[in-house]
Amino acid sequence: MPLQLASGRKALVRLVVPADATPQEAYASTELRDYLDLITSAVFEIVSAPYAGTCIAIGRAAGAFTQLDDGLGEDGFCINSVQDTICIQGGKRGVIYGVYELLERLGCRFFTPECEKIPCDTELAAPDIQTRQVPRLEFRDHNYYYFSTNPRFAVKSRMNGNFPPIPERMGGHMSYAWFVHTFDRMVPAAKYGKEHPEYFAEYDGKRCILDGGRTQLCLSNPDIYPIALESVRQALKANPDARIISISQNDINKGCQCPACRKTDAEEGCASGTLLRFVNRIAEALEPEFPNVIFDTLAYNYTRSVPKLTKPRYNVCVRLCSIESCFAHPFETCDDERGVILPDGTRSSFINDLRNWGKYYDRLYIWDYVTCFAHYPAPFPNWRVLQPNMRSFVNNNVKGVFEQGNSGRKGGVDFNELRAYIISKLLWDADCDVERHIQEFTDYYYGAAGECVREYINTLCDKADKDDIHVGFNDQTDTPLYSEEMLDRLDAIMDRAEKLVAGDPLRAWRVGKARLSVRWVRMKNKAMLKNRLEPAEVTKFFTDWRAYGMGRIDEWVAPETTHRALLENKWRGVSYYEHWIAEGAEIY
Repeated sequence: MPLQLASGRKALVRLVVPADATPQEAYASTELRDYLDLITSAVFEIVSAPYAGTCIAIGRAAGAFTQLDDGLGEDGFCINSVQDTICIQGGKRGVIYGVYELLERLGCRFFTPECEKIPCDTELAAPDIQTRQVPRLEFRDHNYYYFSTNPRFAVKSRMNGNFPPIPERMGGHMSYAWFVHTFDRMVPAAKYGKEHPEYFAEYDGKRCILDGGRTQLCLSNPDIYPIALESVRQALKANPDARIISISQNDINKGCQCPACRKTDAEEGCASGTLLRFVNRIAEALEPEFPNVIFDTLAYNYTRSVPKLTKPRYNVCVRLCSIESCFAHPFETCDDERGVILPDGTRSSFINDLRNWGKYYDRLYIWDYVTCFAHYPAPFPNWRVLQPNMRSFVNNNVKGVFEQGNSGRKGGVDFNELRAYIISKLLWDADCDVERHIQEFTDYYYGAAGECVREYINTLCDKADKDDIHVGFNDQTDTPLYSEEMLDRLDAIMDRAEKLVAGDPLRAWRVGKARLSVRWVRMKNKAMLKNRLEPAEVTKFFTDWRAYGMGRIDEWVAPETTHRALLENKWRGVSYYEHWIAEGAEIY
């Protein structure tokens, strides 16, 4: 039966926590209290166990009313209605997630940090609840701005990965000591390159020594191991709370081609075996000193395929990257011919590598891509692939997923608030009701224009599906997807959206922001493909972009650099630099 929580602005239950409540149990109780207060305009009290009255028992306090579940791990939770009590128990983070689950069942929705749907109900009753949830993914992460800058919202979204800086009282997170592409941190070319060129990769008979991670290590050289080992040890000592450290290749597309490295590559059938031998050795040496640390590496570009001989140690995590893939169609069914070329000259598709790693190893992580990095605003037709791809991950023994999206200030445009929300739901439950989540979000966030937003998304995806248009992570905007006819159709939909919210200033502002996507593609294509640049249009776009608080248009350069590239008829601002990372991090 439903449990009456409040009536006539009077709280009818108390919130009970253990007398020795953990910081996470205490945080969960205050979050629940504050939202119940907001919903009912009643004042709810938090009391310490033991308590015999009608209540919501949180964490270990639930043990007085029901058997405690010791199989929830850090992130799992269960909620059980027991007569006149609701019991919420869970792991370190799970007890907090359980509170948010209860609030969602009471009608709350946490869409963005600045947009929450909170019902007003002075006669609030809780339905009978019997649920137990333990996520299949132990690591859940993406890098959208609102999550990496707002830990409270990240917890509401059940993120626990590296990017959201979640403090321990909110459950903490699985932080990295070093995050990917770390060869140059282990054995810096600037420090060792001059005296020891043999430490670094050989290409065409010459050692390649470039600062800033633009070379690889020669993993067959035994002298680099003690240097790398000590670098990793010192990084872990400097980051005692880190759960993971990455020992991974730099971000260039080829490993060392010296005879010794090529010999090992040939034995293993691919370069990933050479890399894994090196990572395993470090993981084994440092395990006694750091028994709870995961030693992470990449299956990326030339290391993407499964080796024939070497398997990762149990404390090593391989993170498989989908960078070569098409993102307009599900991995399982896409007929795109892109793939990794193996040493024997054959190609390996991402879905083939995913299946092979899943059979081969039971602690596989994923690095996936969910935006266009060359043109962040460009409409990205991946809405229908997010769920089937996540299902492919969890069905192939994947234990952790990082979805790399638009990391620019305010998350950019292209409905990224919605995209980040849906990705968060899928990271928790790959089988969740995506259509319901999209409808709830769009109807509330865009108000009367919600239906138009859904039509826009479907129109874009229909085009990619019908014409079998493959979309990469770094494509330019001169593709059939962005034909003039398609841009006209999308603009016509948003014209109707603007009219529907004309009397709703907040939703009108959001619709106007969303329209920056098509505005950017039109302007860029006119300049690049027709050599037609209209100064008034360009100035208005960039001043509007700034007015909406937006950051980068291109992943690697500031909007000012992108603007200059547009004026000089260049596709991207990175063309001004020898290396794409040269401009440095975005400054807010």
